[in-house]
Amino acid sequence: MNRFTGTGVALVTPFSPDGEIDGLSLRRLVNSVIAGGVDYLVALGTTSESATLSAKEREEVVRIILEENNGRLPVMVGFGGNNTRELLETIRNFPYLRECSAILSVVPYYSKPTQEGLYRHFMHIGENAPLPVFLYNVPGRTAVNMEADTVVRLAKDCSNIIGLKEAAGSLGQATDIIRAVPAHFTVVSGDDGLTLPLMAIGAQGVIAVVANACPREFSELVRLAAGGDFKSATAIHHRLAPLYKALFAEGNPAGVKAALHIRGIIASTALRLPLVPASDALYAHLKECLRLGNPL
Repeated sequence: MNRFTGTGVALVTPFSPDGEIDGLSLRRLVNSVIAGGVDYLVALGTTSESATLSAKEREEVVRIILEENNGRLPVMVGFGGNNTRELLETIRNFPYLRECSAILSVVPYYSKPTQEGLYRHFMHIGENAPLPVFLYNVPGRTAVNMEADTVVRLAKDCSNIIGLKEAAGSLGQATDIIRAVPAHFTVVSGDDGLTLPLMAIGAQGVIAVVANACPREFSELVRLAAGGDFKSATAIHHRLAPLYKALFAEGNPAGVKAALHIRGIIASTALRLPLVPASDALYAHLKECLRLGNPL
């Protein structure tokens, strides 16, 4: 259960200019973040543009990540949806699940379930999934906030639900969760810029976007905070703060793909519609942010 503390990285899916999966760039990215010191990999999260990938492409992305990782780090894989029965079948039938270590499952989107609906949805997934489950609360994308009481209830009622990626943006809600969940339950930040304050109140790490482009610096921040050296962690946090903001200025993953292209890790900034690549102005700004916060 403690395999998912520290720095997890929500890997992007590099595309060629014609929109196909760029496997070579993805392999370079996997090796870059591992060399940079991250603690685990997250495949098929929001940052991967999983909503625009076909079922076969999602399998291909996970296959490439697992091959290149070659057992070096734990791999968490994202599965989400607002059809509980279909979601569970998708999880059960995924061909590479045995090689993964956990599932990251986002709050159901669009249908706006009640808290009781969220509880029943995740209990059904948790009780029947073949791997441990991390919850993902991101109301800015799903239109529903999973409240602290619901998270705590799930953490206590289902032993296979082992953690939460919390991205509600509320330190008060995060405090209510952290102080009430069982000791085995792991809470991590889902917001790069709030990682340090969340760790100060008891979060055990982050699933990060910025760690794609700055794995060494951001992993060091998380390690320092975990060790109680908040003074040194804060210095890194302030140095990277302009980058946090820039990466999301035109949506995710446009910013981080531009940063990865600047660093020479991926060959193209291409995204799939309805998302579009970063503007020239943002690209130039990211170059400056990387120069100041993470010298090339």
